[in-house]
Amino acid sequence: MNEHDPKITKDRFHEMLGDSAPFMDSYDFQILDIGYGTASVAVPYNPGFIRPGGTIAGPVMFAAADFTLWVAVLGAYGEVPLAVTTNMAINFLRKPENETLIADARLFKIGKRLAVGDIWVSNKGVDEPCAHVTGTYSIPPMAK
Repeated sequence: MNEHDPKITKDRFHEMLGDSAPFMDSYDFQILDIGYGTASVAVPYNPGFIRPGGTIAGPVMFAAADFTLWVAVLGAYGEVPLAVTTNMAINFLRKPENETLIADARLFKIGKRLAVGDIWVSNKGVDEPCAHVTGTYSIPPMAK
């Protein structure tokens, strides 16, 4: 195993969550890929995600971004369930189609106490993003 291999697998991530993450049922997040400090997650379209105006609600895109960054953090640090979001900012770039969303995250700082990254949210098969998100995660002591 090389130092830049992911520190957690999709299977181990799901085992770690077990029954302690009921929000997963609401969003049906599907982990497509976990790398060392990277992750890709699909959020299948659900008519319950629509807000007035006929578009996918911003909180759905925000949740997808936050979850995907968390997956990327665990890809870099391993099983650290108490790694928590300390800051996130989202820029909505265009109206998403009412179809599956894909969130792609990458960390650009993997430190002892903080991980910082960005996330691009787009529709499946569409190059132009719907949102760009930046976020910071706090890493508990002794995690790395």
